[in-house]
Amino acid sequence: MRRLISSGSPFEAEGGYSRAVVDGEWVFVAGTTGFDYRAMTIADDPAAQTRQALRNIEAALSEAGASLADVVRVKYYVPNAADWPKIVPVVGAAFRAIRPAATALVCDLVDPRMKIEIEVTARRTATA
Repeated sequence: MRRLISSGSPFEAEGGYSRAVVDGEWVFVAGTTGFDYRAMTIADDPAAQTRQALRNIEAALSEAGASLADVVRVKYYVPNAADWPKIVPVVGAAFRAIRPAATALVCDLVDPRMKIEIEVTARRTATA
């Protein structure tokens, strides 16, 4: 059974996508940035954006009955490779014990304020 999860972000409504899709034991979390969706603000600091993106991802995973511990794949999209040294300690702290497969790409993002976008796939250990 497929279940759609929304963060309430206007980006989801405008773009016609879900923050996450639960399909059986799998949870697919869309590319998630460092916007605080309640206030619709975004910090300028890459590390702060990364921390907020991870909070946004954790909220979607929690609603799906999963957590960061269930993440098996993570993709990082960064528009400026020079920001990576500021980002890696944050993602390292979040994923060091979990050790998911990971990819980091340098590419443009749709909003110049965005310093990182993170996409994860998780496999729930207990089906909710």
